[in-house]
Amino acid sequence: MKRFRLFATVSLVIAVVLGAIWGLVALRHHQQTSRDAASDAAADKTIPVVIAVAKVSDVPIYVDGIGTVQALNSVSIHPMVDGPLVAVKFHEGQDVRAGEVLAQIDPRTYQATLDQAIGKKAQDEASLRNAQLDLARYEKLAKTQYTTAQQADTQRALVQQDTALIQQDQAQIDSARTNLGYTTITAPAAGRTGLRQVDQGNIVHSTDATPITVVTTLRPIDVLFTLPQQTLPDVVTAMAAGKPGVLALPQNGDPHAVIDTGFLKVLDNEVDQTTGTIKLKAQFPNTNLTLWPGAFVNVRLALRTDRNVVTVPVAAIQRGPNGAFLYTVDAKGLAHRRDVTVTHQDETLAVIGTGLRTGEQVVTDGASRVTDGAHVRRQTALAG
Repeated sequence: MKRFRLFATVSLVIAVVLGAIWGLVALRHHQQTSRDAASDAAADKTIPVVIAVAKVSDVPIYVDGIGTVQALNSVSIHPMVDGPLVAVKFHEGQDVRAGEVLAQIDPRTYQATLDQAIGKKAQDEASLRNAQLDLARYEKLAKTQYTTAQQADTQRALVQQDTALIQQDQAQIDSARTNLGYTTITAPAAGRTGLRQVDQGNIVHSTDATPITVVTTLRPIDVLFTLPQQTLPDVVTAMAAGKPGVLALPQNGDPHAVIDTGFLKVLDNEVDQTTGTIKLKAQFPNTNLTLWPGAFVNVRLALRTDRNVVTVPVAAIQRGPNGAFLYTVDAKGLAHRRDVTVTHQDETLAVIGTGLRTGEQVVTDGASRVTDGAHVRRQTALAG
């Protein structure tokens, strides 16, 4: 009987111990499950975002406009005298030098006129020499009173008349020589010839409206463009510091496909009141003939370079009723709304004037789902 009681007591103790152990294990399992559930719930509330770091950079400040390419020189080649066009010495689209012969008008009539003027001058020079000899004789005779002073004065006037005739003859020679020179048509400037408008063998006149061709200077070349008048102070400051650089860009919108690099040449002397814009002209070397007269291009004018400024990707900037803001991320992964001032932005970067320090982390993608104080987690990129 005693043994039975002892066995029952031991069994009861063992059962109590095992029950306690099982209860403790169940409690721990429940606590771990609760913690895991809480962790999963917290993870579900964490917003995935792309994060960047604010940096200090040197940022070039520029303005964009739309321009029209213009030839540096565009000269319509018209004949200056009348006559048959006996030779055309250029090919369409040919590069010519200044002074190079383009065409020839029959010079024979103009050569004859020049020869006639030269002969007339020689004749009048002979008459002048004879009149001068007679004047010398009359002056000697007048001194000895073998002739009257009136005859000497008359001869002196005749000498002056012959002198004036020679001056007229020289003017006729100069005019005839000029007209003869006009029979050889030369390029007034270096450039490229256009289409031939008049063929060899035609009679041309100085009053013809149709040019023989047009010579256009393509190297260098100009681009005329406009900017809002609000940019005028910055443009004037940039020109005072030197020759601001200008980029010619294609109209497909690619900011990296630079057609040519030049400089600002001219700022117009007035603001266009009808459009509120200023006109500017830039010059480009156009070495590879990538710019063509009449074409439209995008123009980027460099105004200055801001040194050691705080920059963030432009995607970080948000706009609200009170202006620009962004979201920063602290070490605990909490997002904080921050009002900032943006002094400049382009396709990639925004320059922050106030409200942000270098090294701070900012949200660049996913900000539309972020609120002040929200938990965020870094992600390389978000699915579009």
